[in-house]
Amino acid sequence: MLNYRKIKGLIELLRPELPFAAGICVIIGEIIALGRFPPFPELFLGFIWGFFLSGSAMILNDVFDIEVDRVNVPDRPIASGLISPTAAIVFAIVVSLLGLVASFFIGKLAVLLYVIFWVIGFSYNWKLKERGFFGNLFVSSSVGITIILGGIAVGEPWNPAVVIFSAMVFLFSLGEEIAADAMDIEGDKKRNVKSIPILIGRKNALYISFSLFAAEIVLSFLPVILGLFGTSYLIIISLTDILVLFLGINLIKSQTTKTGLSYIRKLYLGALSGMFLSVISTIII
Repeated sequence: MLNYRKIKGLIELLRPELPFAAGICVIIGEIIALGRFPPFPELFLGFIWGFFLSGSAMILNDVFDIEVDRVNVPDRPIASGLISPTAAIVFAIVVSLLGLVASFFIGKLAVLLYVIFWVIGFSYNWKLKERGFFGNLFVSSSVGITIILGGIAVGEPWNPAVVIFSAMVFLFSLGEEIAADAMDIEGDKKRNVKSIPILIGRKNALYISFSLFAAEIVLSFLPVILGLFGTSYLIIISLTDILVLFLGINLIKSQTTKTGLSYIRKLYLGALSGMFLSVISTIII
């Protein structure tokens, strides 16, 4: 008989909205590179590549962060005892292998990148997180590479717009990582993490995070300046930028961890949705 509580716990381990976002980033890269929607096989395989690469990292994060989660988020599946560490590791292996299989159908470079960034994700969860900003750089690189992978999946990895969007996603992800660290100070102290918020304080770290969001906003206009995208892109990305600025300011003003995490989630979903719609607009308007 199926244990629905444990199935729900496994889904919570996966944090499906974040792997889903990674899969969408690959699709964004494909659309930018082709200037149209990719054929379904490329679209599906690219999405699966990003989804399972991110998903495996999400599961391993909970495996390595049990003690931290018992302080910050004690209701997480492993920290609460709903899912055993062994079951979580088996789940991570299955998810990792599914992504690896998808990589073989895309090509050799996709396999190589999958292995490299899976190792980076594992290393971050195991040790690199304790290195603070150095670890943040690795995570953000893993997120930024999803756009490049989209280009690789359709044979156009170095399309200028693909590279620009990859840099935008990298900057935004780095800002989001630092902001998330600002919400995890107490738990991170238990793991001896040398995060930026622990070193310079929560408020100063959030200002750095906001500066990275601002840098991403500036970069978002480069495709228009270079003539790569037109008016429809400019309108939607401008509205997205305004939303990011609004949420970023409110994130700085947030007084509690719960409120801060809420703004981070809204930033993540808002920026991703805006980027996706801005790219879609270039091929349908």
